[in-house]
Formats: sequence, structure tokens, C-alpha cells
Amino acid sequence: MSQNVVAEHIDAIIVFLEYNGYICRVEYSQEDKYFFGKLSMINDLVTFEVYTADELEINFKDAVDEYLDTCKLLNKVPQKAFKGVFNIKVGSELHLAAVRNALRIGVSLNTYVKGLIEKDTKLSLT
Repeated sequence: MSQNVVAEHIDAIIVFLEYNGYICRVEYSQEDKYFFGKLSMINDLVTFEVYTADELEINFKDAVDEYLDTCKLLNKVPQKAFKGVFNIKVGSELHLAAVRNALRIGVSLNTYVKGLIEKDTKLSLT
């Protein structure tokens, strides 16, 4: 019985693709039998639909390229998802604790947070 309940609640499989600095969230609808994708982290709406996994990467890249071409035709600067700057809300107690830790090790808050992100993601940008 629990298998049936689980099957009823699983209606999409989600994956992410990356190309040319853009990330796309792709979902598979078991009910409709197709994949649909949307560029993430930008305000412009860029989507695509495909029926086979083989078409996913090709159509995603085509969607990004078409977006960039359309922006060029419209004389519009394409939105970039990741500019290297972001704001986070952590609450005053966590903010204070982070500043104290940064001061304790002799770095700026920005350097401290960047170091934690690099460590957590195992990505060094230096």
C-alpha cells in the first residue's frame, strides 16, 4: 500500500543542466511523458519541452543560444544568473557571530563567508 502512495506523490524527476553560464532546471512529467526546462536565476522567461532524454542537452543549449541571439536583436543586455554578488538574510545573532569569527581570524566578513562557501562546495576560486 505504501508503494501506491509513494507512486502517487512522485510526479516529476528534477535534474539541472549548465551551459554558457546558465543553469536550467529540467523536470520530467511522468503523467505527460515529456521533459520541460526553464532557465533558473534570471527574470526573463526561457523554457523548452522535449520528449526524449537525448533531446535535453541539445534543446537546452539551443534555448540559451536563442535567448542570447534574441537579446542581441533587441539590443538588450542578457541577464546573467551569477554575478558573484548576493545578499543573504541570516538574522542579527548569526550575523554578529560571523563578524566575531571573521575578526578572530583577522579577515573581513566577505572573506570569511567566501572561505566557508569554498570549503563547503570544495571549490577554490583563488
